[in-house]
Amino acid sequence: MDFSDVVRTTGAVRRFRADPVPDAVLARVFDNARFAPSGGNRQGWHVVLARSEPVRRALRELSFEGWTEYAAYVAADRVPFAPDDDGRWRRPPSDVDFSTPAPRNRFVEELERAPVIAVLAVDLRQLAVTDADLPRQSIVGGGSVYPFAQNILLSARNEDLGGVMTTFLCRREAQVKELLGLPRPYAVAAMLALGYPEHHPRRLTRRPVPDFVTFDHFEGEGLAGLPESR
Repeated sequence: MDFSDVVRTTGAVRRFRADPVPDAVLARVFDNARFAPSGGNRQGWHVVLARSEPVRRALRELSFEGWTEYAAYVAADRVPFAPDDDGRWRRPPSDVDFSTPAPRNRFVEELERAPVIAVLAVDLRQLAVTDADLPRQSIVGGGSVYPFAQNILLSARNEDLGGVMTTFLCRREAQVKELLGLPRPYAVAAMLALGYPEHHPRRLTRRPVPDFVTFDHFEGEGLAGLPESR
């Protein structure tokens, strides 16, 4: 596919056809995705593909538990698990009610039916976390693993697949590590579901470039030169 078409049509896909994804196709996806950048080119990622039914069911159950916590924040009109204005994450606010049943989420409820379930783990010893001592939520370490996750999605789109990345599993990291036998230094970074989509996104909606690229200052002049597009 043309690069512009790939990046403009790689949206979140949560509904898949039943067709299995051949191992040869998956191999091409990961063969291209592995060229993602990482700090020091240490490539600290590891992917576990869930193939057996017991493992798939367990991942679905753990994902659903994470989803229910996420949904409680949404119900309280909060960004789930977001840091406060000072950049620090704190315990859930009092208006987040975790006892309220979560709304239906067909994707999570039927997760085990996804043709491909991939758990993305990362060796924490391989991350250069240059913001670790700043008085706010650390984010830099993700720069050595999430470009790889995006490369997986882009490579999948190039193979006419679709997919989505979620982090609900991270809420149950200890159980996931035990289930998958992840060594102690590894953390759960994300889960990706892939498959042949029922429908590909045809037009993604995003802010125009001048809204988020400015010169010299946060409130500076926006970068122009492109036609208006969404």
